[in-house]
Amino acid sequence: MFEKKELENKIHFALQDVVKKIYADNNSSLPITNQIQKVSDNYYIVNVNDVFENNVLEHYLKTEFSKVKLEQDFEYAIYNCGTDDMMYGNYISSSGEAEKKCVDCFTKDSDLIYYFAIRFPHLKQNLFKSLNQYWIFTFVLFLVLIIYVYSVFLLLKQKRYTELQTDFINNMTHEFKTPLSSILIASNFANSQKEIKENAKLSKYVQIIIEQSNKLNQHIEQILSLARTDSHQIHLQKTEVDLFKNLELIIENLKLKHTKNFDFTIDNSTKIIINADEFHFYNLLYNLVDNAIKYGIENPKVDIKVVETNSHYIIQLNDNGPGIPEKDLPFIFDKFYRVSRKDTEEIEGFGIGLAYVKKICELHHWKIKVKNTDNGLQTDIEIPKK
Repeated sequence: MFEKKELENKIHFALQDVVKKIYADNNSSLPITNQIQKVSDNYYIVNVNDVFENNVLEHYLKTEFSKVKLEQDFEYAIYNCGTDDMMYGNYISSSGEAEKKCVDCFTKDSDLIYYFAIRFPHLKQNLFKSLNQYWIFTFVLFLVLIIYVYSVFLLLKQKRYTELQTDFINNMTHEFKTPLSSILIASNFANSQKEIKENAKLSKYVQIIIEQSNKLNQHIEQILSLARTDSHQIHLQKTEVDLFKNLELIIENLKLKHTKNFDFTIDNSTKIIINADEFHFYNLLYNLVDNAIKYGIENPKVDIKVVETNSHYIIQLNDNGPGIPEKDLPFIFDKFYRVSRKDTEEIEGFGIGLAYVKKICELHHWKIKVKNTDNGLQTDIEIPKK
């Protein structure tokens, strides 16, 4: 509708200016009455009420239509009062191509003497084309709006699921930790009793209960840590952390945890201070070294060295394990993704340890990369200097 109204205004103003110029050439005063009559959407009659020449009219029509940028084909005819007939003028094409003329399209008006008629043969067709374009734009806009609303709906739904998942994990771990604490207290008390100590078999069973309870407690802590990272509840408290002091502490704790022998070497013992959250930095290294021992061969070996550049420290952890299949490498940091082992059909763990490591690296704005080597697996952590 707006396109049609704008086009009608252009035609009306252009024809009005044509009449003004004809009256100016004849030194006549312009009548006040409306001289432009719209017969149909593409047909107009203009009452000049004064003499005018055919070539002058055509020149003015071209000039005024060009001024208002009316790019439409048109043809005109002039009424001859001597012959009482419409004398065909000319067909003017906006593209410059020859078009078929329509002399019979012009009809006489018995009430007028000096007038001309003008017709726009392709006006309706062009309007329909414009309307089609508007319909296309409207459809695209409507489609974009649907996609936007659907995306917002999905985001809200995902947020709700995330909140439900976090609440479930928090409630589940709480329900697990309460009886687990009771089991550990009772087991430690039982293990200290004289009757248990003197009975080797009972002492062994109680020790198994304590070890497995501690293992379960560790898994629960990992789940809680990952849930906190997903809900953005972790607030890093960065301090100056001694890298090798933390590594020595990790070695001591892992020796108490693992029964199988493992070798642990540090190639560079120079004191290196890193700006990090000490608690999460310790957990990060602990997870990586623990995995290297847990999933390694019979006599695992872990070698750590630090490569120093002008702007970064690169901590490299190398093990002598079987490595990770190439198809699994891109996904090892995904939450709950677990790699199957060749020596067993079981898939160990929950798949959250490396996800936690990746999240802590991201929170510190560090980069972590893992690749297979000829001797095992290499993990690089790139840490900016202060």
